[in-house]
Amino acid sequence: MRGAIRALGAAGLLLAAAPGVFAQDDPATPPPLSKRTIQSGLPLTANQQATGLDTLDLSLKVDPAAATVEGTARYGLTALGPMNRVEFDLDPRYVISSVLLNGSAVALSNWRNDDGQLSIDLPSAAAKGDKLSVAITYAGRPHIAERPPWDGGIMWKQTPTGQPWIATANQMEGCDILWPCIDSPVKRVGVTDIAFTVPAPLVAAGNGKFIGRSDENGWTTWKWRARNLNMYALTLNIGPFEKIERTYQSRFGNSIPIAFWHLPGHAKQAGALVDQIGDSIAFFERTIGPYPFGDEKVGLVETPHLGMEHQTINAYGAGFKPSPDGYDWLMEHEFAHEWFANQLAQTETNHMWLQEGLGSYMQPLYMQQARGDWLYDAMLWDSRKKIVSKVPLVPDEPLTSTYYNDREAGWGSDIYTKGAWIAHTLRGLIGDEAFFTALRRLVYGRDDPRPGNFTPQFRTTADFQREAEKASGRDLGWFFDAYLRQGPLPKLTVARQGGALDLTWSTAGGTPFPMPVEVRVGSRVVRVPMTNGRGRVQLGPDAGDYAIDPEAKILRYDPAIETWQAAEKAAAAEKSKGRTS
Repeated sequence: MRGAIRALGAAGLLLAAAPGVFAQDDPATPPPLSKRTIQSGLPLTANQQATGLDTLDLSLKVDPAAATVEGTARYGLTALGPMNRVEFDLDPRYVISSVLLNGSAVALSNWRNDDGQLSIDLPSAAAKGDKLSVAITYAGRPHIAERPPWDGGIMWKQTPTGQPWIATANQMEGCDILWPCIDSPVKRVGVTDIAFTVPAPLVAAGNGKFIGRSDENGWTTWKWRARNLNMYALTLNIGPFEKIERTYQSRFGNSIPIAFWHLPGHAKQAGALVDQIGDSIAFFERTIGPYPFGDEKVGLVETPHLGMEHQTINAYGAGFKPSPDGYDWLMEHEFAHEWFANQLAQTETNHMWLQEGLGSYMQPLYMQQARGDWLYDAMLWDSRKKIVSKVPLVPDEPLTSTYYNDREAGWGSDIYTKGAWIAHTLRGLIGDEAFFTALRRLVYGRDDPRPGNFTPQFRTTADFQREAEKASGRDLGWFFDAYLRQGPLPKLTVARQGGALDLTWSTAGGTPFPMPVEVRVGSRVVRVPMTNGRGRVQLGPDAGDYAIDPEAKILRYDPAIETWQAAEKAAAAEKSKGRTS
């Protein structure tokens, strides 16, 4: 997502706005996003819950000169239960010119777009199993990203030679800043057909499989088809792109197309990155399971922002910088999201660590397999220093995406770093076989994934706990409580009693924490069971030579890191004060 933490590694505006919508008149001073639009992952209404998204035919005409889009979204729906309205989300800055229901125009009095919730009244209630079609035509200037990809929207940029270079990134704000959708991680469209119409000779690289192109009056329409598309992953990528293509022969017997759309002059660097993708596919298929979208493609596109996990067309904007680690961290992180976000998705924002933390853990894990334990350890140590751990990673109260940018809470960074460390600690506790079995079941919903025999999984932290308990045969409630449902990290108190060390665990909530601890005494390593959170180890003649958790297998409170973090924060504040005085 959105530039992961480095340690881990065509038309003018319509003149009259319908009720509840407005136009953005001055792109230099855009209005703010509405309260609803700025948030992604809000609770679904009853009508949204009852809406099955079978098909979407989305047509977008993009005019770089006017900085506008005009589009039509045609949905095929199935009522999953009683419905009296069809409800979508759409940024109210767009002007909606028509709404069709089952092919007939809907009167203005029977639809509205209040604060970004587009409601279309049905003439009579739909019953479970009823089929509906809805077509929404709209136009306007999309929200411009202020700090992409962290604050999302559209980017109207130019290449170094002055050609249009356009991209979108909208994970936190959601799909409704670009097209009418149900802005929820659990609502996916079965099949999405996408047609991007752009000025020739620009290229529009899209999600899924390339279906074809057509040219008319100086415009080119690029057509794509994707299945089970992650809602925030549908993206615009427009520019004077050139393309590098490869085919990867999977260990599962299928052939996977690889494509990278890059700017002119970057063929050599892009080609080297494409070559690396083969190693990455091999790692993930060996470690987790089959690439989830092998019948579509592995795609990359060069973007004016850092990066984002846009399903089968991941954004890449890291500038092809050489790395002493021997791999491109951004490409690797966004590619991890094909498994941890696009195949496995959180059911709600509270469980976002499943995507970001497990996805981030894949980078040191990849390096461990490629270059050894030393780099795995070094990458984890670098990320350990960034863990804030003030608030629970999985809070009890419902969250929306805006919590990501709460810097004081630190949750938006902890879901990467602390999430990865939780995975590391759990792996050390239950062992590789149980850990990777649990991950595989979590991602695919089965033990034996093969191309074509699985569907996207929508999961919670409790689901991961159940899979880990099933795979390991252990009760792990104490582990998930301490690391995910509480803020502060577990503390280990070490007290010297003559020739022995007494070890005691404590948690912020006073919950049990029987985490075994390894102690190196001289040249030997002793594993202390820590039943009931307490344990003792005899030092013997090596009383002055011992180390607690010498291989750093356990995520725990570290006073040295806390002191260092406070000093770094104070220094940053003083530096900022100096700049403004």
